[in-house]
Amino acid sequence: MHIAFIGLGNMGGPMALNLHKAGYSVRGFDLSKPACDKLAAEGLVIAPSATEAAQGAAVVISMLPASPHVEALYLGDGRQPGLLAALSAGTLVIDSSTIAAATSRKVAEAAAARQIDFIDAPVSGGTGGAIAGTLTFMVGGEAAALERARPLLEKMGSNIFHAGAVGAGQTAKICNNMLLGILMAGTSEAIALGVANGLDPKVLSEIMRRSSGGNWALEKYNPWPGVMENAPASKGYAGGFGTDLMLKDLGLAQENATAVKAATPLGGLVRGLYAAHSLAGYGAQDFSSIVKLVHKG
Repeated sequence: MHIAFIGLGNMGGPMALNLHKAGYSVRGFDLSKPACDKLAAEGLVIAPSATEAAQGAAVVISMLPASPHVEALYLGDGRQPGLLAALSAGTLVIDSSTIAAATSRKVAEAAAARQIDFIDAPVSGGTGGAIAGTLTFMVGGEAAALERARPLLEKMGSNIFHAGAVGAGQTAKICNNMLLGILMAGTSEAIALGVANGLDPKVLSEIMRRSSGGNWALEKYNPWPGVMENAPASKGYAGGFGTDLMLKDLGLAQENATAVKAATPLGGLVRGLYAAHSLAGYGAQDFSSIVKLVHKG
């Protein structure tokens, strides 16, 4: 089975590589030459364009930054046709980008008109999960399409949830990431408060991890430098999940909340915090660098 993988960044690159290591024939493409060169050095076949990557593919997987990129890839940008026009009927499209649910539904409708199966399958688990193949997939789409995708998803993740119809995966993802932004900001405040009182951040983190304040950031992604050796915080906040990407997802959550008239006061507050953090020049750093807003050490 030939698989095309479009988007070989911090998340897409390791995902494509895991499929390659599992024995699948994968042809990748990314607009970033360094990203392509890095994957090529590990044995992944790189195509000169998205269209050429998808030529003859039974499955197309995409991992792109935002809604406009996904729409341009599949539907075209007014200057050239989208990728759907080049795909054969019966092709399966798996979009793992985190985008607006409305965009997923728009692309899925265009795909259905060409007898192409489409599922939205955004992920959680960070770059560590992408590398280890332990991501969580939140899938929206027809059950039959998910079953077609499942053998591939299982090579990239350890948890696969069917959230509902097309777009439901995106909705689940923005709910998750809104909560993630909130708990990361709260964890940062708590550790900074302890440090301001002279506590050792590693000791305090372990106390809270084993107490009622325990959460995913304390378990796997501590925002304080030196507490977790492999966390972005201990690597100058490089790599990981960028502040600007978190800000984008928090914006999607607020747009959705407005559309369905849901109250998300903490979501709105944390979006403002991440916007200020980005404006301060930290947009390219990992989102756990939000700790810098509450600690100037």
